[in-house]
Amino acid sequence: MTNSKGLEGVVAAETGISHIDGFHGRLYYRGIDINELATHSTFEETTALLWYGKLPTARQLESFTAKIIESRLVPNEIIALLLLLPKKTTPMGVLRTSVSALSPFDPETRDNSLEANVHKSIRLTAALPTIVAAWERIRNGLWPVTPSTTLGHAANFLYMLSGKEPDPAAARILDQCLILHADHGLNASTFAARITASTLSNLHSAITSAISTLQGPLHGGANEQVMRMLLEIGDLERVEQYMRGAFAAGRKIMGFGHRVYKADDPRALWLERLSRDLAESTGNRVWYQMSDRIRSIVQSQKPLPVNVDFYSASVYYTLGIPIDLFTSIFAISRVAGWTAHVYEQYADNRLIRPESAYIGSLDMPYTALAERN
Repeated sequence: MTNSKGLEGVVAAETGISHIDGFHGRLYYRGIDINELATHSTFEETTALLWYGKLPTARQLESFTAKIIESRLVPNEIIALLLLLPKKTTPMGVLRTSVSALSPFDPETRDNSLEANVHKSIRLTAALPTIVAAWERIRNGLWPVTPSTTLGHAANFLYMLSGKEPDPAAARILDQCLILHADHGLNASTFAARITASTLSNLHSAITSAISTLQGPLHGGANEQVMRMLLEIGDLERVEQYMRGAFAAGRKIMGFGHRVYKADDPRALWLERLSRDLAESTGNRVWYQMSDRIRSIVQSQKPLPVNVDFYSASVYYTLGIPIDLFTSIFAISRVAGWTAHVYEQYADNRLIRPESAYIGSLDMPYTALAERN
């Protein structure tokens, strides 16, 4: 057996959902280049593509979108649960707990057929933005905003956060961010979802596992750390001094390097453009300018590709989204890919159970309790 730390280079599953060409910096959903989707598609259409394997017709997309809109309200008991949680609970902790709690309220919770899982996926995809926005308001002493019945997925989330309909350009930028984050091969959270699904546990359990995994700072939390670094620096003129100190201290600069990409992450290139566009349209240029300066300095020292987390930080912050919601937005998007992978796992299932390489001692004697030091 070959031991690969972190399973690097190990092929653990076959998939038709997304493909990463790490050497050339390309990403495809169901064979369609991510650049095409970010330019022309919407999150709802991209989700349908991931689940059904092809782009929907106009009538199919209208029906699919309507089903998501109809499912935006969550049970009153979930809102009651949010009201009971300590205000210090992290948004990702709230999301994990809420998705788990939604399972018994789902009318098809025990049905593991593909049809039932698609229905559950629609309800979960619709519910996640409602939960995140509701928690943001509840922890600030405000009552949740009832979801819109007319706005798109991204626009509705911004509306539920503030209670005001968002600028269409801002909503479109968030919509593009959701498209870019919707799936990305067998990353840690997707693998966690597939492991759970491989036991034939239900879809809610698999998504709860995925959210728990995404919560880790080495996976979904990096963009939060990027923004905290920008705030710590505070000013464009302090970037070079800060970076010299960071290099001298051996500090890791989040947002650079990737297990798969050897070229720049194509999603990062889109987010860089969106960050620049937001800087110009809002007049708030400092976060983009600081990010761009940091990127130049880091890449002049080490040939590390920029990844999806780096520019998403300045995009979300400029949109007025609180820092500790950044990873939750990742989950709001990635649930589309997680659920697609769960369908794929169920369709050709084998329990995921790798071996381990034992490195401890053998044939150790048992020492009686009275004789132990």
